[in-house]
Formats: sequence, C-alpha cells, structure tokens
Amino acid sequence: MLNVRPSVGKHWGQWLLSVILLAACGGPGPTALPTSRPAPLPTATAVVKATATPTFPLPANQATPWPTPLPTPTPVVPPMPIPTPAGPPVDVYTVQPGDTLSYIALDRCGCTVDELATLNGIADPASLQAGQPLRIPVKTDQAGPAFPLLPDSEVVYSPAYLDFDIAGFVRRQGGYLASYTERVNGKEHTGAEIVEMVAQNFSVGPRTLLALLEYQGGWVTGTPATETAQTYPLGLPDGARAGLYFQLSWAANHINEGYYGYKRQGTLAFQLKDRSHVLAASGLNAGTIGIQNVLALVSNLKTWREAVGPTGFIRTYNALFGDPTALAIEPLVPANLAQPKLLLPWEGGHTWYFSGGPHAAWMEGSAWAALDFAPPDVRGHCAISRERATAAAPGLVLRSGDGQVLVDLDGDGHEQTGWILFYLHLTPAEGILPGTMLAQGDVVGHPSCEGGVADSSHLHFARRYNGEWLAADGPLPMNLSGWTAVGGLGQYEGHLAKGSEVRQACECWEDAKNGLTSDNAVLER
Repeated sequence: MLNVRPSVGKHWGQWLLSVILLAACGGPGPTALPTSRPAPLPTATAVVKATATPTFPLPANQATPWPTPLPTPTPVVPPMPIPTPAGPPVDVYTVQPGDTLSYIALDRCGCTVDELATLNGIADPASLQAGQPLRIPVKTDQAGPAFPLLPDSEVVYSPAYLDFDIAGFVRRQGGYLASYTERVNGKEHTGAEIVEMVAQNFSVGPRTLLALLEYQGGWVTGTPATETAQTYPLGLPDGARAGLYFQLSWAANHINEGYYGYKRQGTLAFQLKDRSHVLAASGLNAGTIGIQNVLALVSNLKTWREAVGPTGFIRTYNALFGDPTALAIEPLVPANLAQPKLLLPWEGGHTWYFSGGPHAAWMEGSAWAALDFAPPDVRGHCAISRERATAAAPGLVLRSGDGQVLVDLDGDGHEQTGWILFYLHLTPAEGILPGTMLAQGDVVGHPSCEGGVADSSHLHFARRYNGEWLAADGPLPMNLSGWTAVGGLGQYEGHLAKGSEVRQACECWEDAKNGLTSDNAVLER
C-alpha cells in the first residue's frame, strides 16, 4: 500500500503560470434568512509548507569534510493515467419504451442508424430493449479554449485544504455570505457551514466553490447585485434549486461531472445553455475541465469563452486566493498507488448479493466509484436489515449519520488525505461515532435506505484517495476479498471477477449469478 503525503507540485504550476503571463500580454426547499453583516476584515494569506532538505552525514573515519554532496533528487512519480480517447466523445442514452434506433438517431444525435448501430455493436435494430444503454456520438465543430484554470488539487477536496479555515475566511471577507443562514434538512446552517457541507459531500474544493460563488453571484466580498443573484447565486434560475445549498450542490455535481467524465473518457463535450456542444481542448487537466463544464451550463458560447479565459473566473479566484499553483499538489493520485487489502464488507460466512456495478459515488456527476450489495433478508423494500455491514479495513470514523459512515484508513483524522472508505444507506451501529477506531471486521451498521435515494435496503460502498473518488473499474479497480470490479457500458452494469469465477450485477437474489459469501470475520465490540 502506498500512502504518502504528496509534495507541492512544480511543473504544473510553471506551465500554468507561463500561460497566464502570456495571456496577460495579449426535501422542502430551504429558506434563506440573511441578517446584517460586519465590516470587512483583511483578506487571508495562503501559507505553503516547505519540504525539509535532506542531510548527508560524513563517515566516521573522515578527518576533513567532503565537498557538500548534491541532494538526491526526488523521483518524479507520474499521476494515474487518463485514457486515450477511442474517438469523439459520446453520451450514454438509456432506451425508453417505444424507442426505435431510427428515432434515437434522428432525435438524439443527428446521426445515421448505421453510425449508431456500429458504435453499439447492434446487428439487429429490432432487438432494441427498454433500459438498454446506448452510446450516442456528440457532434460539434466548436472547440473550447486551451487555457488552464486550476490544478486538480484545488478542484478536489484534497490535502491542499488541510489548513484552510472556511468559516474564518468567509468572516474576514464580510460579504453577504458571512451573515447568510439557511435551513437544510431541518437545521439552521451558516453560509460557511453550507460551503463545508457541500465540499465534504461532493469532495470538491471549498476555495473553488467560493470563487464560483463570488464570480457568479458576488456573495463573498459584497452583496448580490440583483434579486436573481441573491436567489440563484450560481447562475442557475431553477425554482427547484433556489438558495445556497441547492445551488452549490448543483455546481459541485457538475464540476465532478466534468472532472470524472474526462478522467473516464479522456475527452469531453460541454453542453451550453442553448444545448449546443463544445469539445474540450486537448491537453487540459481534469480540474480545468470541471470548471469549464459547470460554467458552460449557464452560458452561451461567447460568455462561456470569457468566463473560462484569463479575465473571467480565474481573475476572481486570484483576487480571493492568489496564485493557485502555489498550493498545487502533484501527483494527487500517483500512478503507482496500490489499494490496501479490503474484505467484503459484511459478516464472514454470510451471503449477500451484488446488486449494482460501478456507478456514481455521490449524485450522478461523481466518479463511478461505488458498488452496491444487498442483504438476503430485505428484498425490494426499505426495512432495516438484520444483517450487519462490517469494516472492510481498519480505520478511524470521521463522520457518521444521515445514512453515511466515512472511515479514514491512515487514521490522521483528515478526509482530504490518504485512503477513505465511504459506506452509505446504513443505519449506523451503536457506538459508531466520529473518533471511533474500527478494526477490520467491526460492525459498522445495518443496510437500509437512509441517506440519498434508494428503493431497497442495501450497502453503497466507495473509495477515495487524497479527496479524489476512485472509479471502481478505473486504473486501480476496486478489489474486495479478491473480487475485482469490471464495469459495463452504463452505470450499475458490470461484474465482479475472481479467477475463473464471475458474479454479474443484478437486482436479484440468485446465489449462482450474483451471490457473494464474505470472509470478513465479525469482531464484537
């Protein structure tokens, strides 16, 4: 297992800085209850920790000092690779009842039936079935700018945020956000608490969220200029997403959609407000793609190019936080990363069922980092299962409640660093509180429908490393007790493989098809 604290990145920062210099030369809806706010205080200054310089002791028999040797250079570890795209970007469309291949070709992609059939390996167009996923080619002659915005470690809730005080920063700016409150899930929260809640749930960097909130709505350092900006601070005029919590959640979800969609496909087509598409420029990093994606959805082509250029969003970020390259961490996820040993997360000797292949870890925009497992005693409804989910690996409970348990495997108490395991749709076991140390096999909770959307009790299980959701079928596939995840064309599809054995993802309870017997011995607390 590799579990290292990344160093401050240099080469990404030098590349971005050179580009900037060149550019310079040419439930029920929440209720907002704003109150008066204090006068502005000075802006916080970011601090970068230095790395210690190695020393070289002299041998015991050396009478006079050697010339000072040069430090051994730190090996350059490449990041986890992004796939080379097999062709133009594609969307995945789920066939609806009554659809025909000719209708989908005409209405959905403006392509021919032959193109659609070839792309999806369909020999007989009449064999189309409702619920079947289809690749839909995205056609566009527009390309986006190749201007880098933020490093990945700023866009992800990564180790770059260990020393960032969200509440203190918001208070010092003295803007509308500093005095804003909103009721979320029946509890009153400050603006800073909402930013932190969204950052944690989606694992999106809070500086990124704050810069977007300032750029789109003017909330951080001043007062929204219009009633629309006050109600819809991220620029999405949707009555179902009014208020800070829903607007920030929408933005974080689509940042992730761009970030992880690009990491999954190696390319991306942005959809603008008028539903036209623009192809991402080649050579950009995933963090930049994430920002470009969310800004595209509320812009036309002209305003989007301005927003993702050198005088748009990045200027606002610079005014709030300075040079983003100063805090860049590279690689965020190294290519030589190894997964720690994880066991199937339920009681040893018990058989559960593989009910969902790789799919989004937190809302539809995030990486396909999650797998679903259904207990044998609750089938098709939401009663709390008598079966017990157990710790796949030892670690420290960071968060527990609302159906979630977040476990830190390196035990440093920070969800931005190292390996994190995410358990969802659980009624936590008694005593599973933040600060609890779990041994492998300790009971974590009981499958239910708590937290998120579910129509049958099950366990939703995902991994993060340094804040980044790791695709269950990505370059480092999830492995549980020797069972390795393999994805399908669409979410929830795929299988688990262990040697010659295979278990298919299925919303069924069939031992031979998707049954899995755990080897995770329960340790009674």
